[in-house]
Amino acid sequence: MAQEPDDVWEPFAIGLADMARDLLAQDSVQATLDRIVAHASVLIKGVDEAGILTVRHGEIHALSATSDLVRTADRIQQDLREGPCFDAVVDRRQVYTIEDLREPHERWTRFAPELRKLGMGSSLGFLLFTEDDALGALNLYSRVPHAFDDMAQRAGWVLASHAAVAFSAARTQQQLSHALETRHEIGEAMGILMERHGLSEDTAFKALKKASQDRNIKLRDIARQICRTGERPD
Repeated sequence: MAQEPDDVWEPFAIGLADMARDLLAQDSVQATLDRIVAHASVLIKGVDEAGILTVRHGEIHALSATSDLVRTADRIQQDLREGPCFDAVVDRRQVYTIEDLREPHERWTRFAPELRKLGMGSSLGFLLFTEDDALGALNLYSRVPHAFDDMAQRAGWVLASHAAVAFSAARTQQQLSHALETRHEIGEAMGILMERHGLSEDTAFKALKKASQDRNIKLRDIARQICRTGERPD
């Protein structure tokens, strides 16, 4: 007897809740991305491989992948500057699908045959985005054609939406941590200049800023040098 929809969606909902807790527990952006592709390969029916990429200044950057095969697919898109994941990020297309890689594809005439050579039969992907930011694309691959039915597409969209929020939150936390670390290092460097070289707080900060501008080095790196050497920047 075929499963009723509730019998399918209930375990997916439980798995999605587990994924949310798991992503929240990660301590870095990379760990979060790696767990997203791991969960996608388990929770979405038909998925054999998964990956996340982004496009910055026209260049593809693979952020996470379940295998070298996915990384190869990403490189092919970069070399050809063609492919659904590339388009998803550049054109902000929310969902794409290649149902059967055995058939010619009108839009990706070069990329689709290359995927077929890698042993892939179908592909599904989603733009990872929040209201304020486009973060990348979640790419799902199957070795068989027509692997992703309507349910898989809906489930993938729900998972991608949760993943985008977790990705954005992890990145924000990382940026905040770096900002606090930078602030601490600058404060420590200013303290050294004030104590050892008799500078006022305002003069110490201006000395840091001037050295950063003159040397074209980040303020944080100047502060690190002072913390390490104790010397006043020229």
